[in-house]
Amino acid sequence: MIKENEVFKIGKFIKPHGIKGEMNFSFENDVFDRVDCPYLICRIDNILVPFFIEEYRFKGKETALIKFEDIDNEEKARRMSGLEVYFPRKYYEEESNDDIEYSWNFFIGFSVIDKTAGKLGIIEDIDDKTINTLFLIKDGEDELIIPATEDFIEKVDARKKMLYLALPEGLI
Repeated sequence: MIKENEVFKIGKFIKPHGIKGEMNFSFENDVFDRVDCPYLICRIDNILVPFFIEEYRFKGKETALIKFEDIDNEEKARRMSGLEVYFPRKYYEEESNDDIEYSWNFFIGFSVIDKTAGKLGIIEDIDDKTINTLFLIKDGEDELIIPATEDFIEKVDARKKMLYLALPEGLI
């Protein structure tokens, strides 16, 4: 069974495309094109379910048409409309190197360590509904909201799920 901490969100299925089971896929991260993984994952009835990719093609900078094995008609594709799409961390981490561009959702579940303040907590969620994307960090009962910006990131340890930051004085 696939666990929540083994995946990170990369996008969402919008609607079917045509009658042969293709779907419009809006993505925030094109990791499915850059990392060799045969499947993507969707949450169905609160269970993370893998779907094996048959083929895909890009439609734009943030959209693609994707076809899965066993999704072979418009009705099956319609049932997937609106589902969030996840990518398995293990495939992403196997490819890890210093040149990788991470999506903000990748950091959910990471421990956050500030250069000055030390351990801040664990990233519970990402708020990207405003102009500035925010990390929602929890440490027990304490909650902290800080801007998610590359300017603050010093180091990423994807294997240990650690994010090292250098936050400006007075932000915490």
